[in-house]
Amino acid sequence: MDELDVDVSVGEGVAPPVDPARIEAAVRHVLRAEGVEAGEISIALVGDDEIAALNQQYLDHEGPTDVISFHLHDRGEPPLGDVYVGVDQAARQAAGFGASVADEVLRLAVHGTLHVLGYEHPEGDDRAGSPMFVRQEALLKEFLSGGEGA
Repeated sequence: MDELDVDVSVGEGVAPPVDPARIEAAVRHVLRAEGVEAGEISIALVGDDEIAALNQQYLDHEGPTDVISFHLHDRGEPPLGDVYVGVDQAARQAAGFGASVADEVLRLAVHGTLHVLGYEHPEGDDRAGSPMFVRQEALLKEFLSGGEGA
């Protein structure tokens, strides 16, 4: 693998609130900002039913969630991973955060990509102040304010 391969797919019955090409550009922005020159990331925009099924099967959690990431490479290998973004949950969250649904989907794609790259965050109240969340918000702001692909 000698380049960045980013694939964005839209699940059946899902109306993407943001152009998939823009999601791809945001993920590429994150990878470049993190110094990644080669890797493969897939982003799937899915509805509540599909993300709830993944959440149950892989995390043993009930119900829909916003994002699930699968880190599929070993240490020292180029990043390889799958990110599933729950578009319905993103829409519910966006309303609560006062964000647009498009921006929330981009945020979740950035978040999932950072997980694939090995970032982790605590659960609970410390989550929003963690280095991962700080990095996520900085990368998203940079992208939205005219960073690559904006």
